[in-house]
Amino acid sequence: MDTKLLIVEDELLIAETLSRKLKKLGYTVVDIVSSGELAIQRAIETEPDLILMDIVIEGDMDGIETAAIIHENQNIPIIYTTAYADDDTLERAENTGSYGYILKPFKERELHACIKIALNQHQQSLKMQQSLAEAKANSANKSRYISMTSHDLRTPLTTIQLSTEILQNNNHPTHSGEEFQQKSFDRIKRAVNNMSQMLDDVLMLNKAESGQLPFFPDRLNVVEFCESILEELQPIAAGKHCLRLQIHGQSSPGYLDKKLLRHILMNLLSNAIKYSPKGGDVILDVTWEPRQLVFRVEDEGIGIPEDFQSQLFHQFQRASNVGNIKGTGLGLTIVKHSVDVHGGKIRVESSLDQGTIFIVTLPNLMPPQKSTAESFGNL
Repeated sequence: MDTKLLIVEDELLIAETLSRKLKKLGYTVVDIVSSGELAIQRAIETEPDLILMDIVIEGDMDGIETAAIIHENQNIPIIYTTAYADDDTLERAENTGSYGYILKPFKERELHACIKIALNQHQQSLKMQQSLAEAKANSANKSRYISMTSHDLRTPLTTIQLSTEILQNNNHPTHSGEEFQQKSFDRIKRAVNNMSQMLDDVLMLNKAESGQLPFFPDRLNVVEFCESILEELQPIAAGKHCLRLQIHGQSSPGYLDKKLLRHILMNLLSNAIKYSPKGGDVILDVTWEPRQLVFRVEDEGIGIPEDFQSQLFHQFQRASNVGNIKGTGLGLTIVKHSVDVHGGKIRVESSLDQGTIFIVTLPNLMPPQKSTAESFGNL
């Protein structure tokens, strides 16, 4: 079966050279167009297997805007082509779900490899969509969060791919320098961390809903644990937020599930930072009470609408005032499951633009008592 390609390029000489190379590699070029409007029209008419899209083209739309429209209406993989790539262009390209990025002038081997990778990724994406459709027939709820997560994974995957390809072309004049390389490495690292967190969330939610969420309480230095959590979150505070730990009561070791407590505090604190875009104090307050511990996470952020608070712990639910702040709507569902497994309670106090306080109360469980025989055996 021939692989049909559509070329979108406003430099005729470049387009014809590219077409000859593609035909030599065994591809069928269905057409060459020079504007976004024509690209959209010919994509509908010819249904190509892949589009090579120049970013700077004729007409009112550039290649990135054109790709976004095609992506909305047709499931066609798109590879961008350009003579240079600055950070702003790269960021815009990432958000359209492209399958690659090739710098001019084209080398046949790199061109062929990029096309094959893109087509393979597209086939894998189609298989995933088919699997999701089958999963939906068996379990609508599971299919929903798998679908959402696979969609959210596309952005960091694209970020990793594009950043890697830019690094591979670091001999280009605009790509030299340690600062540019470090930005690319940082972008890849953030994307990997985002993917890891999303996968952890999905796996944990699946265990919780099937009643298989493990619960292993053990002796824990709560103060040191909370200090380590805040230290870990310092990089994402980005200098705009002041992370503070407040201790009340006579601190003593707790007997809690360390992994579940980590999910609770990391989700609540990272949300406090994320939903306080103007910065401010983010406070983790820990109070020892008779036979229980109370954790309060307080921020000075956008707040939660009162009419939404009853839906707060339902999966995939996000408040109407979050705007462009990214999120999957799974974090607080996981927090609620983790609190429930402890036999604890969680509630929220919040007003729009006045900040939010989450109050988590967990029983300070006692270690299981050793039997008399075990005690004598240890003497």
